[in-house]
Amino acid sequence: MIKLDKVSKKFGTGTFALSDISLNVDKGEFVFLVGSTGAGKTTIFRLLIREFLPTEGNIFVNEWDVVNLPKNKIPTLRKNVGVIFQDLKLFLDRTIFENIMLPLEVAGAGSEEATKIVDAILAQVGLVEHRDKFPIQLSGGEVQRVAIARALVLSPQILLADEPTGNLDMATSWEIIKLLSDINKKGTTVIMATHNQDVIKSSGKRVIHIEKGKIISEEKGKKNSSSHKTSHVAEVVDEKPEEKMEEKEDNSKEDKKQ
Repeated sequence: MIKLDKVSKKFGTGTFALSDISLNVDKGEFVFLVGSTGAGKTTIFRLLIREFLPTEGNIFVNEWDVVNLPKNKIPTLRKNVGVIFQDLKLFLDRTIFENIMLPLEVAGAGSEEATKIVDAILAQVGLVEHRDKFPIQLSGGEVQRVAIARALVLSPQILLADEPTGNLDMATSWEIIKLLSDINKKGTTVIMATHNQDVIKSSGKRVIHIEKGKIISEEKGKKNSSSHKTSHVAEVVDEKPEEKMEEKEDNSKEDKKQ
């Protein structure tokens, strides 16, 4: 699905953002990229969508040879690789519906068809009631869901998420992770850059550590961890405090009877 073969990226200042990176991500995987600011995570994302070219090495995304891809094929590549940008890149003077609609308009989709697609995506990310609001009227987690919806609207095979939980509290972060996991379960390959150690430890997913433009370690996902993560997500996102209290009271009554 995705292959970086001995990829390096050197900027005009002489600084190497990436040095001899080799990486493979299979179709349908959910992979975390971990590293400090400036480690090279965002550079990898920008190379995958052909925002710029590597100094050395080869990059393959599905059937595309990204380095040698003709310019007229770049839009096709980007339709298949959705990106959740770290700075979101939402238009503050457009409604949630209009923000999500934008990629479809650029792609030339018909108005009726595009409206149906956007409404379906809004339902998927839980934002139907916010359809006609503006980004400034939403919470941080809701705005992040808008960015995810826009990245999904062209039904990409690959989703790149650049620090999607960076400015969110833990409960909201888990909501976003659960949403991305649900998207992944439907077949979309997900690569997520993050600093959130709690998310990483409980994920059960493959974790690739990058520092100073080099891969320093790789941890394969553990099957047992995924079930732990699911229960943790359910506890943080789904369980209501009053329901938890009622359960404790019922257990207490049973103990006294015994």
